[in-house]
Amino acid sequence: MGIAVRDPMGLHTGVGGNGSAACSGDLLLAALAACAQLTCQMVAANMGLDGVAVAVTVEGDLDLRGTLGTADVAVGFEAIRVRFGLSGDVPSERLDKLKKRTERYCVVLQTLLAPSSIEARWSVD
Repeated sequence: MGIAVRDPMGLHTGVGGNGSAACSGDLLLAALAACAQLTCQMVAANMGLDGVAVAVTVEGDLDLRGTLGTADVAVGFEAIRVRFGLSGDVPSERLDKLKKRTERYCVVLQTLLAPSSIEARWSVD
């Protein structure tokens, strides 16, 4: 699985961008939201919870000074919050199982919780 990005992404307004395109932090949060929503929907269907609608909201705290090279300020999100909104018939005794399975099988969530190794390769054309 892979993806290539050839067009420039947007810069966050806090580092001089105009906000007209998603920045990399926006894409990270969107990937988490999409994966969490799809995973929860699939787990609910697998559990026989038909007709359950899932909405996911993701927010993150980011000190942009780190991106700008300010000493002693970490680069990256300091905290990320994922909120699930369910509508439909979800018995309370099954909600905990839905929660645990969704969090266990969400690829993006698990990758953020236990980061994998990343190899960076550079080339000049």
